[in-house]
Amino acid sequence: MPSFNQAHFLRRAIDSVLSQQGEFDLELLVMDGGSTDGSVEVLQSYGDRIRWVSQRDKGQSDALNKGIARTDGDVIGWLNSDDTYEPGALAAVAGVFAAEPQTGWVYGKVRFVDETGREIRRWITWYKNLRMRRYRYAKLLAENPICQMSVFWRRELGERAGEFPTDLKLATDYDYWLRLGRYAPGRFIDAYLGCFRLHGSSMTMTQVVPTLRAELDHAIRHAEGRYRAAILLHYLMFLRTAVIYTLMGVLNRIKRHYA
Repeated sequence: MPSFNQAHFLRRAIDSVLSQQGEFDLELLVMDGGSTDGSVEVLQSYGDRIRWVSQRDKGQSDALNKGIARTDGDVIGWLNSDDTYEPGALAAVAGVFAAEPQTGWVYGKVRFVDETGREIRRWITWYKNLRMRRYRYAKLLAENPICQMSVFWRRELGERAGEFPTDLKLATDYDYWLRLGRYAPGRFIDAYLGCFRLHGSSMTMTQVVPTLRAELDHAIRHAEGRYRAAILLHYLMFLRTAVIYTLMGVLNRIKRHYA
């Protein structure tokens, strides 16, 4: 769990992990980037129930690389400290990996919630659920419907995919799905595994269009001159979604102005 100055949400994220039950051994490591907002006090309050490190890092990718290297589990996932897992999520994931030795990585459904935990943007959830059901690498190159907190992979597959590049600032998760997909097909779990929190200071809310552009750039790079139809479709979807979010931003500013 990479975290930096997220004390307001951190306890909810940790509790959503520790409350998971099932036939698996659980290891939680919080990699705090030297927070100054009370996050360390939250971490200390858990005693020996969790492991944590608080020191300055070079960003989320650096925290992930260091954190994964400090763990020894066979299956890896990461949860940002402003998001949460749904009850039963890890049991569902562990069940698939135990029953399907050939499966290298999995992903599932996610709800979007606001700062208070109220579900929002159900139309986006519906669309993502529809698009992610049938996995194909070309389809993943054309669009990223997968939310980060729903993804888990076997350690040996992650070692083949490599570390998270510390020079990538946006859409690091999508870049990693594309690298995992080079070596093994993703396996969809038809269950809600997590909640993606959208709030004013989250990168998702403040960097929407640049993130979409970064996803397109990652897809072009991973396609390596192939999958031309998928890249064209991704470009068209980028234009469509960028227009939608730009209009949403304009409407929100108008509403705030006249409120």
